[in-house]
Amino acid sequence: MAQKEITVNVPQDLDPVYSNMIQIAFRDDEFTFLFLHQIPNINQAKAKSIVTISPKHAKKFLTVLQQSIAEFETKFGTIEAPKEQQTGDSVTMRGYS
Repeated sequence: MAQKEITVNVPQDLDPVYSNMIQIAFRDDEFTFLFLHQIPNINQAKAKSIVTISPKHAKKFLTVLQQSIAEFETKFGTIEAPKEQQTGDSVTMRGYS
């Protein structure tokens, strides 16, 4: 299947969002990503964005993310995983109904 080019219009007033934490929930027809910003050493996080996609798009997102990480590591070097999980880094929200 040939890929088509599309034009993406980004509104000028669309601000970038920084997230250092994510929670993922799913059910049979969707995945929901809750992007959060947690300030270090504070047991609190602020929701920055919520994105919901279909399971097929989630699978496609996984593939594209894996490819992008591989390209990044080829260019900049291996991304080291954290040695130990810090408090607040765990996914606390899983499948829902």
